[in-house]
This record gives sequence, structure tokens and C-alpha cells, in this order.
Amino acid sequence: MAVYKIYPEKDATIYSLFPQMNTGIDEILEATTTTFGVDVNPQVSRILIKYSNNDINNVINNVIGSLENLGEVKIKNFIATAEGLNEDTSLEIYPISGSWSMGTGKYLDDPITTNGTSWIWRTLSGSSRWKVNNFTPVDFVTGSWDPTGTAGGCNWWIKDPQTSQSISISQTINYSSNKDLSSNVTSVVKAWYSASNSINNGGNEMVNEGFVIKQSNSNEFIFNEFKATELKYFSIDTNTIYPPQLEFKWRDYIFNTGSSSNIIINTKNLVATLADNPETFRSGSIYDFRINCRPKFPQRVFQTASLYTTNYYLPTASYYAVKDLDTNEFVIDFDTTYTQISADSESSYFTLYMNGLEPERYYQILIKTQVGRNTLILDDNYYFKVING
Repeated sequence: MAVYKIYPEKDATIYSLFPQMNTGIDEILEATTTTFGVDVNPQVSRILIKYSNNDINNVINNVIGSLENLGEVKIKNFIATAEGLNEDTSLEIYPISGSWSMGTGKYLDDPITTNGTSWIWRTLSGSSRWKVNNFTPVDFVTGSWDPTGTAGGCNWWIKDPQTSQSISISQTINYSSNKDLSSNVTSVVKAWYSASNSINNGGNEMVNEGFVIKQSNSNEFIFNEFKATELKYFSIDTNTIYPPQLEFKWRDYIFNTGSSSNIIINTKNLVATLADNPETFRSGSIYDFRINCRPKFPQRVFQTASLYTTNYYLPTASYYAVKDLDTNEFVIDFDTTYTQISADSESSYFTLYMNGLEPERYYQILIKTQVGRNTLILDDNYYFKVING
């Protein structure tokens, strides 16, 4: 029932059309194919994005507790513009091989900025080229380049060098689907973690240099204007609430009521309130939300205590979600594995990590519970705000 998010350490877009241009602080990231414009040859752009190894290790070691407890990791990029979508447009995600520098450029700076990664260079222009040939099967690394233009375009792992297992991560986007990128990269993150914690680092581990996000080989560098697809995503430098995220999920659900005599509620006519909601939280804080639950219409019984002072537990099939109040979008959706509501001797409860929520915004908690054959969505103005600090 736990979700934790971290933000990128650096990101940039590299362009085959502008092979030395750096875009390290641009607000937009592009994985685009074009077959027209200022150059008659087809051109592409690719996204480079890296999440801090220290942040990843901290989440696994100090928040989740161990690699064995890690459930799922997803890379998330939020769409800014999508044009020219084919019936099925595939994005491919690979772990990068080779260090690179973000730089401080923007798209079409005049003059162009060259102090960071570009189509040709891993770091500033004139040093550390992306490898473009002499790949061998034992390297498990490859790259690609514009066959009609300048060689370059990043290098990436195609197999995990420790397991020899293929690394194949992709997501299909079409007109009817959500255009946001949300792909499972758990196997890559686990490999990075193992490499960074290896006692005998022999130099053949897949260390964390980030991800490259590109369109599929079948859609890149082709002379067909009907295949040209523009996919633009918000970067870490965006002034919106949609920066890229790496989302960790793990299951820490516990239903252990100990010696409590309280019972699970068994009526759909129920009232559920947050026992203690401070309503304002600082970014990075962690809070246990406890739930008071009781029947809306208690049965008549002869007793000296008020029926309304007895707390009930929510059914075990109960889950929470968090929604942004302004956009009405779920920032944490209901999940039967990772947002299941726990219980202890005091009450039903769930833990919320505020680090993944944009500060200076209001959020709403929703609770979904299954009572018999009835599925209820409980919304009793469970609002709170995350602030900077």
C-alpha cells in the first residue's frame, strides 16, 4: 500500500538535425520523427533522462527496506504535445551505456549551446563521442545513427551483462490511449541497484546512467511523411505540475488487529472519516491517515455507552487514491496491490508519502471499499495541502 516518487537528476533531448546542439534545460523533451522541414532527409530526436543513484538506493534501503520488498518501478513522463500518431506508435526505453552531461542549452539557442550532451557528444562538444561502431556481442551495448547524416544518437544496453537477459521495454501509444509514458522498468532499476552495491565491481555491471527514450527502429529515419510522429513531454525544467517521475511501489499491507474487540463493518450504510487530518503537510513528510468508521444507522441495543463511540474496521478489500483538486487527475490511483488499506489494534489506516506530490497544491483522498456485493467510493471532503519546506 505504498507509493514513493523521485524526480530526475538531469534530462535532455538530442537531435540528429542539430548534431552538436545541447538542450539540457529546455522545458520539453522530444521523441520525434520528421521527414520534412529544413532538411530533405528524415530526422529524429531522442530523450535522455537520469534519476540519481543515491535517490534510488535511499528509497530501496531506507524507505522500502530492501530490494526483496520492492514491488514495481515505473518511469513516468507526461505528454505536452502528440501529433501525427499512427495507428500504433511504439516508444522504446533502454538503459544508457556511458556517462553524459546535461548542459545548459535550450532548443535553437542562437548561437546554439554546446556545453553538454548532443547527438554526437556525450559531454561538451569536442570530447567523448557516442560510440558508433565496433560493437561486439559480448558488449551487450549498441547504438544507432542517421544513415544519411552524422553518426551518433546515444548508446544503450540491449542485455543485462550479469544475466545475459534481453532488455526490452516498450509502450504502444495510439489515438485512443493515454499519451503519457508509464512503463515498468523494475528489472533495470534492480540491475542498477545490484551494480552500485556490488562488492566485486569488475567493470561489467550495468551501472545507472539513465534511460534513453526513442521511437521504434521501424519508425525512425524512414522516407514516409505519413509515419512522422511528434511526441513531446514535459521535462524536469517545466513550469507545470508535470515533471518526469520514477515511481516506486511496494506492498506493506498488514491486517493485524491484535487484542482489539472492534469488528469489520458489514453494512453499506456506513460513515468513514479521517481520525486526524492536519490538512497541511510539508513536502517530504510521511503521515499515517487513520480512519474512523461506523454504521450510519446503528441497530438498537440496550447499553449504557453511545453506539457512535465504537470504531469499526473497513473491510479488507479497501483501497485509497489521491486526486489533484485543480486538475481532477489521480496522482495515486486505486491499486488492489499497492494501495490496500491496513489495520492494527487502533483502526484502519494507510501511509502517504508527500514527496511525490507537487507542493502548494490541494489534494483529495478517496476511499474505495467492498461491502458484500457493493463497491463504495467514499468521499467526505478528505482534503489536504502540500507546502514547500
